[in-house]
Formats: sequence, C-alpha cells, structure tokens
Amino acid sequence: MNYVATILTDAKQSILWVNKDFEYITGYELHEVLGMKPGQVLQGPGTEPDVVESIRKGLASRESFKETITNYRKNGEPYLCRLVIHPIFDKHDELVNFLAFEVDHGRTPNDSEISVMNLDHRYRTSSLRGATEVRLFERIKSIVQAEKLYLDANLTLRKLSIRLDTNTKYLSQVINHYGDCNFLSFINNYRIEEVKRQIDRGDYYNQTFFGIAQRSGFKNKSTFYKVFKDFTELTPKAYAEEMELRRAATGSPSRLVTE
Repeated sequence: MNYVATILTDAKQSILWVNKDFEYITGYELHEVLGMKPGQVLQGPGTEPDVVESIRKGLASRESFKETITNYRKNGEPYLCRLVIHPIFDKHDELVNFLAFEVDHGRTPNDSEISVMNLDHRYRTSSLRGATEVRLFERIKSIVQAEKLYLDANLTLRKLSIRLDTNTKYLSQVINHYGDCNFLSFINNYRIEEVKRQIDRGDYYNQTFFGIAQRSGFKNKSTFYKVFKDFTELTPKAYAEEMELRRAATGSPSRLVTE
C-alpha cells in the first residue's frame, strides 16, 4: 500500500488538516501541527536551503509545482520527501488554500503511477471541489478501516455509498481518482492486508489459506489466489514461508504452513 501524506493549509500556509498517512509518515498527529506551517514542522538541519527557496517561489507563483526535499519525522529521522503542491481558488478566483501531497521517497521510490503525485492532477485539485474530494477519500479509508467493512464479502459500491451518504457515481470517481484503482481493487487491498496480518500472527496456522481468505472477505478461491499474487507478487504459501523464515531468524516459535 502506498502512503501519501496530504496537507491542507489556508492561503497563508497554516495547516488546517492532515490525513492519517501524514501521521504515519511523519509521526505527527493533527493536533500537534494544527495552525503551524509545514516547514516549521518538517524541516531540519539537513533540509536544503535552495529547495526551501524554490518552494517559497512556487507558492508565491500560485501555480502547481513538484519538488524533492529532506524532511524530518517527529523522532528526528530524516527522509527524502517528494511533494506536489496545488493552489486552490474559490469561484471568484481568490486563493483560499494550498493542497500538498507528499510521499516518503525511501518507502515509495516510484511515485509515477500515483495520480496525485502527477502535476496534471491540478485540473481536479485546484478548486474547492478538489479539496472536498480529498477529504471524502480520507473519510472513505477511515470508515472502511475502522469498521472493517472489507470483511463483508457482499460489500458493494451501493452499500458503501449509503454508509457515506453519497451517490455511487461520485464515490466511484473519487476512489478511481485518489486511489488509482476501481472499487473492487480498493476493497481487496484491505482484504489482502487482513490475510497477511493473520498469516503474520500465525493465529490461523491450522487453517487453509482460503479459510483465512474467507474470514477476510473473499468468496471465491481462484479470485483470492490471483488477487494475492497481484498484490504481493507471491503465492500465499510462499508468503507464509517467507514469514516463517523471518520468525526463525528472530528465534520466534515456528508455525505450521498449510495449503
């Protein structure tokens, strides 16, 4: 799963909102950064002055731009950050916000396939509707994770749209645009992560892989195996064996790998 930090500021660049991926990447929670400028929070001794100046000029230009900068996590660890910043204008063409998308280059070395990291994305984000869509996408992720909706093997786009009080077409567009995938792939990503967690924990070591998959929201065996391979580039058995080797390397108890 790609983690993309999202920062929404006012026109003076004071932080109004950050998403959960921002908290995951940086270690800072929203209440710790609210009202501050991103540079105050994230820049440190190794941050490049010329890049800081380039960002300053980019913000002043009121045009979308892309940069790479050394940022710092809350624990003081530096990381190379790839960022895209878009100005947001109201219907009177007045600047009201800046919207930034950022990835940790070390964890996500290739961001070319992440649509929000593409400057062409400005055609959807340089408006108040764009900011609204970003926040809806974060709400989608939050509810799907918190309520574990992906465990419902019969979850549909319509069911999710009712839960979020929106329409299916708009929901599908937001997931396609900000998740870089369709609804089913978006939900299956959570299901695969659930399968991996169960294998990693060894809680169901005496179950078949498909038994674990069924508990994670999959209905069809062949679909599960194909999706697992697509997401991990491994079969479930190969993944379990890899986890077994890691446990052995750390001296943890062995788990039985079953088909």
